[in-house]
This record gives sequence, C-alpha cells and structure tokens, in this order.
Amino acid sequence: MYTKTPDHITLQLEGSTVDLTESLTFEGGQLTLKSEDGLDIFLTSPEEGVSYLTLKWKVTIDPSLKCLGDAWERGYGDLEWRTVEYKRLMPWYMALSNGSDSCLDVRGRRTQCFGVGVRPNAFALWQCHEDGISLTLDLRNGCAPVKLGERTLHCATVYFEEYNDCSAFDALSLFCKKLCKDPLLPSFAVYGSNNWYYAYGNSSHNEILEDARFVCSMCKKAENKPYMVIDDGWQLNGCDAPWDKGNERFPDMKGLADQIKGLGVRPGIWVRYLINGTPEKRGVDGFENDCYLMRDGRYLDPSHPVVLDYVKKTTKRLYEWGYTLIKHDYSTFDIFGKWGFQMSRFPAEGDWHFYDQSKTSAEIVKNFYLTVKNAAPDAVIIGCNTIGHLCAGIHQLQRTGDDTSGYEWARTLKMGVNTLAFRMVQNGAFFVSDADCAGITPHICWENNRKWLKLLAYSGSCLFVSCKSDTLQGDALSELEECYLQGSVQQDVLRPLDWMESRTPGRYLLNGKEITFEW
Repeated sequence: MYTKTPDHITLQLEGSTVDLTESLTFEGGQLTLKSEDGLDIFLTSPEEGVSYLTLKWKVTIDPSLKCLGDAWERGYGDLEWRTVEYKRLMPWYMALSNGSDSCLDVRGRRTQCFGVGVRPNAFALWQCHEDGISLTLDLRNGCAPVKLGERTLHCATVYFEEYNDCSAFDALSLFCKKLCKDPLLPSFAVYGSNNWYYAYGNSSHNEILEDARFVCSMCKKAENKPYMVIDDGWQLNGCDAPWDKGNERFPDMKGLADQIKGLGVRPGIWVRYLINGTPEKRGVDGFENDCYLMRDGRYLDPSHPVVLDYVKKTTKRLYEWGYTLIKHDYSTFDIFGKWGFQMSRFPAEGDWHFYDQSKTSAEIVKNFYLTVKNAAPDAVIIGCNTIGHLCAGIHQLQRTGDDTSGYEWARTLKMGVNTLAFRMVQNGAFFVSDADCAGITPHICWENNRKWLKLLAYSGSCLFVSCKSDTLQGDALSELEECYLQGSVQQDVLRPLDWMESRTPGRYLLNGKEITFEW
C-alpha cells in the first residue's frame, strides 16, 4: 500500500510553525518516526510548547470511491459513507472503498483504511485533499500549547491497511482489531434493564425493586444473570453532585444493591463525575478554585490530583455499595463544553488550559478513564459521552451513540439504528458496543420497538431494555423474553448490507442469512 513515510510534515509550536519535511530536528526539539508494525511518532520539545503536528501523504484518490470516518465521541445519527469530499473532517480513522456491500459478491472489492492506534496521546483528524491525505494531531493542553518539558511524547501510531475481495464492513472490522490489540472485554455477556427510558429520573427504591423482579422473570431461562441499572435520578441533586448518598426516594443505596442481588439480578448504577455546580459544595472534598476548569467553574478539572482522588473515592464507594456495573456519563461535555455534533475541527475551542499543563488533552482524558477503572478493577465500566478511541482497552463497554427514546420513534431510528450499523465494526475489537436501549413504552408502537429490540438482541452487542412490568402483554412479553435470552449470550454475527447507501440500514446478514427491516 502507500508508503508510511509522510511526504510533508509541519509542527505548530507556541511561537512559530516549522517545516520538518527535510529534517526532523528543529531548534530545541526532535521529531522521531519509527516504522515497524505501524508508524510510531515521537516528539521532544523541552523549550517550547506544542500545539499541532500535521503529516501529509501524496497519493491519488479515485473520486468514485466512497469514504467513511468515525466521530469524536458518540455518533449522533450522522455516521455515513459519502463520496470523497475534500476537507471533510474524519476523526480517528477513515476508509475508502469501491463497490457496495449490498452486493454479496465481493470479488474485486478494495477497501483502504487509515487510522491511529487506540489510546493515542493526541486527538487525530484525517482529511482527503486534491493531492493526497493528511493527518493532524492535536497535541494541545485544552486550547493552549502543551508544555512537555524534558519528556519524549509518543504522539500516536499510524496504520495504513488495504483489504481486497472482502466487504467494506469486514475490512473495517479487521482494521479496528489492528488499531486495538488489547481490548478489555467482559468475561460474560452484559445485558439487562435500564430504567431511564420509561422513568426519565422519576423513580424510587421500590420501583427499582419491581423493575428488578420483572427483568429477573424475563430472564429466567438465561444462565447468565441480567443487570438492573439505576440511571440518573437517585442522587441528591438533579444531574449533579454529590454521589455519597441517595435522595429521599432512594434512602439506602447499599441496601438497594443488596436487595437487587437477592432477587438474582446484578446491580448497576449511573454517575456523573465531573460536575460540581452546587455552590455550597465548593471547598468541600478539598475542592479549591484550581480544581475547577478554567472554561467553566461548574466543572471539575480531571488533570487535578484532588479531582482524580475524588473520582477514585466516588467509584470505590459505588462499588462497595454493591454496584458491579458503573455507567459514567457527560465527561466529554463537562470537559470540553460541547456535544460531539457541535465540535468542529477539534473538541477544545476557546482560550483555556488544564491545571496540569504538562500533558496533552488526550493524556488527561485517558488518565481520567484509568482512574475510574483502577478504582474498581472488578467492576464493569461503561462510558457514556466518552471518547471510544481513548477508552478502548480501559473500559469494557462503550455507549457508541446518542440517546434513543421512550417517546420518539424517529429519534430511536436516527440514533440507534445508525449507531448500531456504523459502529458495529468496533464491537469486540475496541470494547463491547452499546447502541443504547430499546425504550419500550406506550408512547412508541410495539411494532416499531419490536424491530429495534430484535436488531439489538441479534447484533452480538450488549442489550439493554427499558420496560416496565405492565407495558407488554401476551406474545409481546414472550418476544421480549426471547430477545433477553439471545442478549444473554451475544454469539450472533450481524453486519449491515445497505450501509453504504443509507444512514439507517434495513438489510443485514445475520449468521450468514439475509434479513430485512422495514423502518
């Protein structure tokens, strides 16, 4: 395939931009490229802060090819194959492919993949140009140049691969396994109930126990126990800290976990670590002014040791209460102040930096994820609004798309189906993917939700369902029980066929047999 040596290299420093095409040495620093399995990029700049590194390769791109990139964090119903568009921003990896996966004859198919290995120390952005492709590595600390000091930074490992005579889906699935050689996968299939899409925060101790009884009754044929995940609404303040006790509707969080376990169900819980917007909390838990982000004083700075200690203590508390699945949410928004669909070139915008200016934003985010995981090493950790490329190999599960809905079928169709189809290549390669719940409520007709539920159950990814015990009757209950049984093992192989033509694919291969969903 293409040479791995860039044809042009530029480095943006604090006070200048230097061209490293002819020489990798610059005043006060050194760029080092090592080509083994991939292209490893190392940078030393003890004297001057660093912002961006851009590498370009001169190649001829066939404009008839279709192109796919990833997203900064979750998908928002916007993942899609397009014709080649110059200057299109594609985070983490991109693929160029001929033909269509709708055709099962893969002879002559060719897919070229470009990406950076997971857990890089930079945010990575790919683009196509008239004369080739480029990779820009954002090495900043927030919006300021990172101050590396005397250390050498391993920026990223770049991979180029070409796959012939196979579908684009199979090619990108193989490439994702190339990008992540050490996924952290749970030892059992994670599935069960999450109360968000019928409760939306309006729940209680007794209602959670009723939910746990219901999911237990639906999974009585399964050898693998389901989870009952308590989502947002148990804490003292609405979507805010503290996380050391429940509210008046949840008076005994440890006791509740014990009761859930007593019903034969695994307890799980939701938390939002990095918000601390309640004024009276300032100064509590050692939070002084420098513990808060410069860009917004309501949010905690994950580079600060006091904040990381707080995250560690909070995680340990939840686990010691008995919650063996911890779902943490909002951290990308809380750090950068934007949802993924609002991010333009890179997540950080404005004029701010972290407390610790010696690390890149990517390093700080990864260290936050590691702090959560290391505080409860035996727990299943699922990130929501987290950055999949940075948490691969750290978290077992990843919410790969924005919220589905218990009220709007159009939202479930947009967010859920798009996410499942386009990020299924990451399932089992980076982590176990969670395309979000089937929100089964009276507000969405069963025929629609039934299709989404079945697609999830047979996807080989994790299945979470929001459904109260009195919502379904008769055959619908039997179908839910069947889907739970399928989700308890997750051994099916599903891939989209018409994903190169549609954002909401309806044609799939399930264990080698074609199935169709009329959305």
